[in-house]
Amino acid sequence: MIIKFIRRRYNYHFSQDKTFVRSITSLLGFVPANLPLYKLAFLHKSYAHGIRITQNNERLEYLGDAILGTIVAEYLFKKYPRQDEGFLTKMRSKIVKRKSLNDIGDQMGLDVFLKQNGVDNVSHSMLGNALEALVGAVYLDVGYSRTRRFVIYKILRGYLDIRQLETYDDNYKSQLLEWCQKSNKVVSYRVDSKFKFDNRDRFKVSVLIDEEEKASAEDFSKKSAEQLASQKALSIMGVFVSVKEE
Repeated sequence: MIIKFIRRRYNYHFSQDKTFVRSITSLLGFVPANLPLYKLAFLHKSYAHGIRITQNNERLEYLGDAILGTIVAEYLFKKYPRQDEGFLTKMRSKIVKRKSLNDIGDQMGLDVFLKQNGVDNVSHSMLGNALEALVGAVYLDVGYSRTRRFVIYKILRGYLDIRQLETYDDNYKSQLLEWCQKSNKVVSYRVDSKFKFDNRDRFKVSVLIDEEEKASAEDFSKKSAEQLASQKALSIMGVFVSVKEE
């Protein structure tokens, strides 16, 4: 504890990265002790590959994803003591899905930290990845209890409207399937292409109604691309009005 206290004081007052330290302190609500962890959290693999650095934020992202999922599950379990497993699962999915994390990362201003670490063109998907990596860094630096407080008070209560999420249905595949069943139509999906973008696999998927193509979309997972294509199809057919582009 004494060593970490000394490191925090040094990082805040004497480190060569004082600007970064004070910015991240404002975001976290505490001064980091293990500074390299937080810098690594914003080192995207596209930049690391370009300068031949072997490390990037993917391992921290993996850890943060698991920690975040656990904290959100516990938070919802205690917040909704009368709700069943199905409701809790849907709520957790709404919170930790890629688009939600991207939006939260955007609101938190994580693009600034990515740019400071050499990423010139910050894509929306990088923000969610950086958020997960940041959670992983916090966990390794201060442990589960303080990470839990950071996630609940800084992320969940700071950037999410939980009440709105309760009634918000963003499962566009399910909505489209329900509409097709009521209309005696058949919905299917087709993977048009799989390619590399930002050093990651990206999928282009089309949605077909009675074998007629209605819409297509791209994303970093087939499942997410299907959701986006379904959302567009609903809008085109006038079933769903508002489509928010990535």
